[in-house]
Amino acid sequence: MTEKAAEEGGTATKAGRSPKRKAAIMAIALGPNLSAEVFKHLSQEEIDELVLEIASLDKVTADERMEVMEEFYEASLAQDFVAQGGIGYAKDILERALGDTKALEIMGRLSTFIRVSPFEFLRKIDPVQIFNFLQHEHGQTIALVLAYLPSDAAAGVLGMFTQDVQTEVAMRIAAMDRTAPEVLREVETVMERKLSNLINQDLEAAGGVKALVDIMNYSDRATERNVLEYLDEKDAELADEVRKLMFVFEDLVLLDAKAIQQLLKEVDMKDIGLALKGGNDDVKTLIFSNMSSRAAQMLQEDMEFMGAVKRRSVEEAQGRIVAIVRRLEETGKIQIARGGAGQEDELVA
Repeated sequence: MTEKAAEEGGTATKAGRSPKRKAAIMAIALGPNLSAEVFKHLSQEEIDELVLEIASLDKVTADERMEVMEEFYEASLAQDFVAQGGIGYAKDILERALGDTKALEIMGRLSTFIRVSPFEFLRKIDPVQIFNFLQHEHGQTIALVLAYLPSDAAAGVLGMFTQDVQTEVAMRIAAMDRTAPEVLREVETVMERKLSNLINQDLEAAGGVKALVDIMNYSDRATERNVLEYLDEKDAELADEVRKLMFVFEDLVLLDAKAIQQLLKEVDMKDIGLALKGGNDDVKTLIFSNMSSRAAQMLQEDMEFMGAVKRRSVEEAQGRIVAIVRRLEETGKIQIARGGAGQEDELVA
């Protein structure tokens, strides 16, 4: 392409094609019907410029047309990925699909004109962090940010506000129409600056089900029972989750020899074999050491005969064994040495 054509068509790309020339080539490749549909979304000035570029096109080779169409496809693909999860997400997907070099080339070529959703930088931020910042902002600012967040994230943030704020923000979002680009940019800039330190912070996790289980494992039986009964009434699913975490298969090492022998009387030996396929060495040693030599040998032979087994089958067998341990403890047939064990138990008359 000549220098004059490049000047008329805009800044030339590395491949020697201006954006206008590529748009003209793409319009021709699409054909008159599809191009007419595209023209409906352009301004009159853009249409005039594109028509002039089409009219002034010199010979377009098949290779050039194919290159432009491939670049258009890559741009559309990258734009879809950006819409789904932001620029970082798009780059990651393209790297996995096309390799680092090709992905870098595509993102570099598209970075100047690819559309990024307002507040795109918030996509990777935990909703709690967004709430902590927004809770001190004006209702209109909160509404503006939530309106541009993905719906699930916006719902999570909105749910953290008081009812009064929720209703106010909901009304503002409903009444919102169009926001001037300069206002959006100003709010984005302020938020990004204020959150710059927060974005890269690793927040220390505290609380949660695991924390409760850790506490329960160090509690006496009466406290444990009271808490679980309360959870049963208020949130049965949470109570079940706590119970599942309170004693896991690997915790069999907390049982003494007498408890293990009692367990072996109650459990199906097929389940023991399956469970031990995924058990650690300490658990295996504990089980085998509480069996007769003959029984231990037979169990080991059965496990070898099983060959490879599905992890799900192993976990289900371990779950059945844990359930029996819980039942035996509930009925007082065995005791589990939780935290604080070793303290002398109080005698009652």
